[in-house]
Amino acid sequence: MAVNHDPILKRCRALGISPAVLGYDKSSNRNPGADKRKKLSKYGTQLKEKQKVKFIYGVLENQFRHYYEMAAKKEGITGENLLQILESRLDNIVWRMGLANTRREARQLVTHAHFTVNGQKVDIPSYLVKPGDVIALKETSRSSEKFKALAEALDTKIVPKWLDLNKAALSAKVVAYSTREDIDYEVEEQHIVELYSK
Repeated sequence: MAVNHDPILKRCRALGISPAVLGYDKSSNRNPGADKRKKLSKYGTQLKEKQKVKFIYGVLENQFRHYYEMAAKKEGITGENLLQILESRLDNIVWRMGLANTRREARQLVTHAHFTVNGQKVDIPSYLVKPGDVIALKETSRSSEKFKALAEALDTKIVPKWLDLNKAALSAKVVAYSTREDIDYEVEEQHIVELYSK
């Protein structure tokens, strides 16, 4: 299985994104992307947007292209559909619930089978959830010190409106698909669509 081992802060600086988008509190004195670099060509801008979104969600090229093809077949705006599909990944939902500090950590926790979807064990981070699905922490994992600490911090976590979080049960119901307004980082998804539609 291919895994992205890029240094987080260095990659964030190169792509011009804040480490907070990935769940990291570390920040340097310099602003991300503040380095004076030469002006990017149209292709360079499109490629940078694609690399940014791939890096944020921890997705490699083949899977990202597959998501793009799925988004293109759906009704609506392709770029928004793509972001919606990425937000529907199980590892992203676990992170949005506040049961992991970063998306990378969420991916590992899902792989280690700590979560269930509609009562069934799921250990595939790329599993796409749908409205009505209930994601919950497994009973056997609740006694872990790690999850106890994360559960205590849930009060400070901002959960998107498309998730109905039950803090007592450490579960969340997907009420609806995410919308473009729910994306909490800067991205110009039309550049990604332009890049793939060449």
